[in-house]
Amino acid sequence: MSDERHAYSTVVDSLGAYHANTATSDVAIAQLTEYLQHSPRQATAYGVDSHDSEQCRSWVTQQFEQYRDYWPSFCQLCQETLQISPYPAAILWMVWLPLANQLAAKHQAAGRPIVQGILGGQGTGKTTLAVVVSHLLKRMGYRVCGLSIDDLYKTHDDRQALMASDPRLRWRGPPGTHDVELGLQVLRDLKQIEKSTPIAIPRFDKSLHQGSGDRIAPEYIEGADIILFEGWFVGVRPIDRTVFDTAPPPINTEADRQFARDINHQLSEYVPLWDELDRLMIMYPMDYRISHQWRQQAEDKMKAAGKSGMSCEEIQEFVEYFWRSLHPDLFITPLLHDADNVNWVVQFNRERTIHSIYSPASDSPASRNL
Repeated sequence: MSDERHAYSTVVDSLGAYHANTATSDVAIAQLTEYLQHSPRQATAYGVDSHDSEQCRSWVTQQFEQYRDYWPSFCQLCQETLQISPYPAAILWMVWLPLANQLAAKHQAAGRPIVQGILGGQGTGKTTLAVVVSHLLKRMGYRVCGLSIDDLYKTHDDRQALMASDPRLRWRGPPGTHDVELGLQVLRDLKQIEKSTPIAIPRFDKSLHQGSGDRIAPEYIEGADIILFEGWFVGVRPIDRTVFDTAPPPINTEADRQFARDINHQLSEYVPLWDELDRLMIMYPMDYRISHQWRQQAEDKMKAAGKSGMSCEEIQEFVEYFWRSLHPDLFITPLLHDADNVNWVVQFNRERTIHSIYSPASDSPASRNL
């Protein structure tokens, strides 16, 4: 078992024993300190030197006090809002709480609103992360604004006109289907320290127009200290167009390659939006193809609840459509080690357990193979 896989198991076991009253706080802290000392990449992502035992114990002790204080309200959030059970204590410990603390520290150091980008595909938990981290930050006394790339979709009428001019854009989602200028205006308004009027945050309802969706009335807020901006390609930048000459499946035909080139060109319009980010984290499965399985599970769950869902063939077509537009191997895999644009990477196993957490800035070729 790798150190990273062992780290996840240790956290699960330590917190489980604590909540089952079979381990005291001191025992849990000792076990969690030991796991951190044996997880150098993860410790570095937290800003901790794994070789410094006192620093590790101090970090764990302080986080444990917060964890214990926030646990009751977190359980209530899981039950009433997220509707997930059992409560994911290990992810709270390893991802959500450390991230909230880093964002609080970043805001205090900057003395202004900051924007955290969250890049994650289907089933990676980016929306859940935004909800939980927002909850934690509000408990800490910060004003938080959640914004999704979906909130920036063009109106239904505009997308209908877009599809009429380019039938390849038959589904909302790829670059070109969003109002980038609207996103820029919102982020710039939110980053102003002094603003006398409420800020309009765009919102989108996917259920309108038989699932085609449309923009609805905006939400007005007075301001925010921290903005959580999430989406399936937030922070993704254009690549060399010659790469598509030998692109992987399902970019198979010349028509596929031209579509990928055109979407890549559209992506350049989003770069000013990404430049507004202060930080970017990536939530990514060890094998991007797992997202197909996760999508199938989501559809099966909807059908079991009596709702309509896509067939297996429709799911395959849907997933491959997005792989053709922004192929994960071409656009996201390189970002996993991009120290200039990415602060955190959280990678998941097939069963959605955490495989690794690291910062590309401190990553090395040797540590990538842990």
